Amino acid sequence: MSRDLLIEIGTEELPPKALQRLSNAFSKGITDGLTQAGLEIGEAHSYATPRRLALLVNNVPDAQPDRDVERKGPNLKAAYDADGKPTKAAEGFARSCGVSVDELEQQETDKGTWLVFKANEKGQPVSELLVDIVNQSLARLPIPKRMRWGDSDVEFVRPVHWIVMMHGSDVIDGEILGINSSNETYGHRFHANRSFKLNSASDYAETLMNEAHVIADMHERSRTIRQQVEQAASELGGVAVIDDDLLAEVTALNEWPVAIAGEFEQEFLSVPAEALIKTMQDNQKYFPVVDNDGQLKNNFITISNIDSKSPEKVKAGNERVIRPRLADAKFFWEQDQKQPLEAFAKAMDKVVFQSKLGTVGEKTQRVAQLAVDIANELGADTTLVQRAAQLSKCDLATDMVGEFASLQGVMGKRYAEAGGEPEEVAIALDEQYMPRGASDDTAATVTGQILAISDKLDTLVGIFAIGQKPTGEKDPYALRRATLGILRTIIERELDLDLVKMIDAAAALLADKVDANAVKEDVFAFMLERLRAYYLDRGILIDVFDAVSALQPGRPLDFDKRIKAVSTFRALPEAESLAAANKRVGNILKKTDSGGAAMINAGLFEVQEEETLYNQLEQLKSQTDPLFDAGDYETALCNLSSLREPVDDFFDHVMVMVDDENLRNNRIALLSKMNALFMRAADLSRLHQA
Repeated sequence: MSRDLLIEIGTEELPPKALQRLSNAFSKGITDGLTQAGLEIGEAHSYATPRRLALLVNNVPDAQPDRDVERKGPNLKAAYDADGKPTKAAEGFARSCGVSVDELEQQETDKGTWLVFKANEKGQPVSELLVDIVNQSLARLPIPKRMRWGDSDVEFVRPVHWIVMMHGSDVIDGEILGINSSNETYGHRFHANRSFKLNSASDYAETLMNEAHVIADMHERSRTIRQQVEQAASELGGVAVIDDDLLAEVTALNEWPVAIAGEFEQEFLSVPAEALIKTMQDNQKYFPVVDNDGQLKNNFITISNIDSKSPEKVKAGNERVIRPRLADAKFFWEQDQKQPLEAFAKAMDKVVFQSKLGTVGEKTQRVAQLAVDIANELGADTTLVQRAAQLSKCDLATDMVGEFASLQGVMGKRYAEAGGEPEEVAIALDEQYMPRGASDDTAATVTGQILAISDKLDTLVGIFAIGQKPTGEKDPYALRRATLGILRTIIERELDLDLVKMIDAAAALLADKVDANAVKEDVFAFMLERLRAYYLDRGILIDVFDAVSALQPGRPLDFDKRIKAVSTFRALPEAESLAAANKRVGNILKKTDSGGAAMINAGLFEVQEEETLYNQLEQLKSQTDPLFDAGDYETALCNLSSLREPVDDFFDHVMVMVDDENLRNNRIALLSKMNALFMRAADLSRLHQA
């Protein structure tokens, strides 16, 4: 018989930012435990609120299935002595099985006869298994620091007040975290602050919703909050700004969410919207509201955990609380503007970037020089680039960024705009941190692109030089993200830049701090590895990447063109045969010392297939060389696909490794010519299958 299984851990308020992670881990631990116990279970439903972690598993059998057990013991020669009496080996094996030697069976195999133990083991009831499964799951939860409460030695993320364990309508007795289980859950702390008896496990969510003022399902609460916030914003004539992380946190803070709209004084809108939004989101967990043009309105929406009979009082309370926060932001904004942005640069000379790499001010100077070098390479405006670099870290010393660190760059842009800096310079101060996340856009302006690349590259080379490159999952300087940002900016903004050249320049600028020359190859290899991750995330096949990376192109834009070309080529019907041929050619060339340097003597051709391949190669080389030179790898490879037939014919009719040295070398030279032609795009021998 199968019935629904319910486990609920009732606690004091759980940490909101960790709630979803705790819920996922708890659910996985329980379901894995049930599965490992040999139980075939149905769908699992996770529940989590500020005061509970719960899991409902459908169709859990009453007990494990019975199973046949067979254990192999010693062979007969070792099991009995010359007198036919059981040896210590036989007696020990029988004892370990809980039987006498006489109860053991004999089993003949092609390697002899052995003592075996056979039995039918009855499956344990779920009621006897569950306590251990739950305890093991709780012990493995991702809790950085556990706490104790009362005079107990029990530890958990928060004090535990009740435990529910039910299988169908039956209570599974047991002690979890010092609490005896029951069928009693608890309702909302204010609306239904009492216990509720569950008639069956399947009644859980419905009982909490209808009787206890608790929406147990996090996803359902999140949908409810989003709908309420959007509706409230619409009634204000605006659109709610709903940050996903904030929505998740607010969902984890409430069991019975009720949206309430509020407003603040119009005068605060003189402060940059980013600062006001950050204040509302970080300090108060409010959802800001913008008009249909995206301009911030003097409104907000908060989520209350009670359905108040006096919502106006709740509204007034929240308005009263937000006012001093907004006043602080206004003060910071006005105070910071009492001096120009560049005046804050002096403070950066006293802020250490990294002890071995100097101050933020010194880093700024390196970034400025590197940015100018890159600007010259791209033909960009060096004046704008240098000015942006000089101002790039100034906002770190402002009061606003001191209060809201995540606004670095954003406030630099705002202060630069207020100070009359060129628009592109101001925008670049924000764009230097782009892309901030995996799905974020790269910098849009050329100045911003150059500054973003320069800043990240200086950090990358410097950190590698002091021996703190990422290891395993540890990446304290976020070098993986920074490197991906460099590569994405170059590729997506089509900047023709050479990584090797830029790494050399960055290393040279660090010379007065560290010797970075020794790590330049490591940095380049690290960047190629991140490039690999970039393409795999975009569905590029690993063999396509390997084929291109084998040549180690130093220009990411050129690398990207090769990737697209090889991907197109791989889909051609001729690709499989030509890839195999290239692999065969590569193996032949590895066994020779010629290295392809020998000249081809057409007079040594013995069969038509040699001459045909040679003529085809000559013709295609003249066609494709200009295409390769122009970076049009796709067209060039498509043209080379016409070699399939003459290459196949060559290998069908021509023996390369013949005894005649002149003939052999001539054929090797012919294959070397073909190999060199394909290698202008990629090492196609690395393609696994077309």
